[in-house]
Amino acid sequence: MREKIVIIGGGFAGLQLARNLNNLGKYKVMVIDKMNHHMFQPLFYQVATGRIEPSNISFPFRKIFQRSKNIQFRMTEIKQIIPSENKVIGEDGIFTYDKLVIATGCKTNFFGNQKMQNLALGMKNTQEAITIRNHILMTFEKMIIERKSSDDGNWNLVIVGSGPTGVELAGAFSEMKSNILPRDYPRMNFSDLNIVLISAGENPLEAMSPESQEAAEKYLLQLGVIFLKNERVTDYDGEVIRMQSGNSIPTNNVIWAAGVTGNIIDDFNKENLVRNRYIVNRYNQVKGFENIFAIGDIAYMETPKYPLGHPQVANVAINQGKNLAKNFRKNSPKDWTEYEYIDRGSMATIGKHRAVVDLPKFKFQGFLAWYFWMFLHLMLILSVRNKIAIFFNWMWSYINKDSSLRLIIAPSNKNPTEQ
Repeated sequence: MREKIVIIGGGFAGLQLARNLNNLGKYKVMVIDKMNHHMFQPLFYQVATGRIEPSNISFPFRKIFQRSKNIQFRMTEIKQIIPSENKVIGEDGIFTYDKLVIATGCKTNFFGNQKMQNLALGMKNTQEAITIRNHILMTFEKMIIERKSSDDGNWNLVIVGSGPTGVELAGAFSEMKSNILPRDYPRMNFSDLNIVLISAGENPLEAMSPESQEAAEKYLLQLGVIFLKNERVTDYDGEVIRMQSGNSIPTNNVIWAAGVTGNIIDDFNKENLVRNRYIVNRYNQVKGFENIFAIGDIAYMETPKYPLGHPQVANVAINQGKNLAKNFRKNSPKDWTEYEYIDRGSMATIGKHRAVVDLPKFKFQGFLAWYFWMFLHLMLILSVRNKIAIFFNWMWSYINKDSSLRLIIAPSNKNPTEQ
């Protein structure tokens, strides 16, 4: 009988594992995800700012595995794992396994602040990126109607967190303020619109090199972003965001990009969690189990090079998926290869011709880094059709400093059968 492998989660790690087991006859693979599509998260900020369509960075699992002879997909959310019976329980069914791989990724971390979670906008999936786009565009529509009576909160767009997501959003919204909004709303003066980036640290992109941090701050200031450093947000009531220093900003638009936390499965192995990530060994086996594995952002693996665990980035997830697939294909666990992360570098873009790239042996910034960022991200997109669509949108935006994708698509409560 074929060995049954169940993969929970179709992000970078889960998808990579499944693709490397594709059409291998001795395995029966089941991919389970609560979404029906894989999402290319590095470009969520471009969806949120109306630069590309969500469909350009979303890939239906059934399309990806359409020609597979051994991979099936089920859309449901897993609620419970029962290791003693080798089964998982989802909202819509029960699934058995010989090997179980948890690749559930991470979600926005609000650090226990329930008010912030309820009122601020996160950006960890397609729906949240679309929600940001809808919310910001609706704010501009309100401003054109209310004009001078518009409250101060509409004029401040606040982004909390100065990692890659935060600086990329700040750069994109600043370019929208300069190049797009004056065309869309010619009777409005957007000079009073503030893009505010709040950082708990001294510099943006603190995980990158000092050169990249310095360049990123310079680019943000060139774009007119208000960069608040060494400020820790303590409260937000939907109208005013407050900081530990005592400073406050009136705003109806807060995007939270200040951290992530693992998507753990309730009640499973909670005694072996570190920062909401499952403790795994060098073969990605979850502590205490031989046939349950965790890969990607949800896995916490200590190595000599990374004694505090690996960074929660796509390159780690992709290569853990590849390594686990190689180990599964070997005849005996005695032949398995330990996972060793090779850091290929990091990068971020802060507007047109402004980007920073840290590679293992050298670092560079500016327009060359920007072209490098665009090329690499374009190559990582899954399908040829989507590569062409994104390339066309980028070229159109590059030439015209504009896009035509600023659609407000809000769900309707009306039953479509009602007349």
